[in-house]
Amino acid sequence: MTDHKTDPMADPGADPAEPPEIHFEEQEIDLSDLRWDDSLVFVIFWVLAFVVFLQFFTRYVLNDSLGWTEEIARFLLIGVTFTGAIMAVRKQSHIAVEFLYRWIPRTGRIVAQAIIDLITVGFFGLLTWLTVQLAGRTRQMMVSIDVPKSYVYWFVAVCFAVMTLYALINAVRHLRTGSSKLIDPHLHAEGVPRMD
Repeated sequence: MTDHKTDPMADPGADPAEPPEIHFEEQEIDLSDLRWDDSLVFVIFWVLAFVVFLQFFTRYVLNDSLGWTEEIARFLLIGVTFTGAIMAVRKQSHIAVEFLYRWIPRTGRIVAQAIIDLITVGFFGLLTWLTVQLAGRTRQMMVSIDVPKSYVYWFVAVCFAVMTLYALINAVRHLRTGSSKLIDPHLHAEGVPRMD
């Protein structure tokens, strides 16, 4: 059954070439889940934006490019990536395939969540250790400025250590409460658009 007000084919006088009216609803932006340690991502991002703009301006407007902007932009992009990953671990918003969990009983989801938490903590802990090893062995200087390249690796190692800490906090929370986005998706579905 069609609604004669919205169906252009139901009205013989309606223009068939005119598309139906579409209404968009803007979702309110909610920044309540941001914390003070997330501000580092925004600071690094805006410094990166300034360096990239400076590179563009000096290369294409002044026709005399600054040599250090490309390398520094690359390292700042690494900084944005890993500090953003800290935020994603804290908010448990990394990409995950949750499709199969619809058909697994709740007990199976609890076991799967425990295994995932164990793997996540171990993975971030291993990456912390490997990055510390890499940073300790790096003796090179940056090409464009006289700063040790190991500073970048030490920064990444600190990011991995913080990710390990947040992953451990999440794992303890899942064990203590017996619930998570994976175990009880219906309890954590607020603000998530439906696909069905």
